[in-house]
Amino acid sequence: MAEAKSPIHNVRWQDKTAIVDCSGEIDLHRSSGFQKELMTILHETPQKMVINLSDVSYMDSSGVASLVKLLSRTRSSGTDLCLLSPTPKVMSVLQITLLDSVFDICESEEEAVS
Repeated sequence: MAEAKSPIHNVRWQDKTAIVDCSGEIDLHRSSGFQKELMTILHETPQKMVINLSDVSYMDSSGVASLVKLLSRTRSSGTDLCLLSPTPKVMSVLQITLLDSVFDICESEEEAVS
């Protein structure tokens, strides 16, 4: 079976902030690779990670678990984390799981980077 394409399609750096652009679905088939890539970016020791979810059409519990693991790791490493512009479907999942009050969620890239 072919490995699922990563939902991460670009990583941009603005000073010491890693902006991670994601798209498509983050589901059981893609979440393992997604999580590994996020941890690789975190090992580059950004001061802040911004996960751009504006083009993510769907996220299941395994995708949410990847974000929760990232949050735990960023907190222990002193890195700030922001979720940028989650789509209404993704936001709904965050609200249902009450994680919308746990994550820092920003509506604009300027707000996220500042």
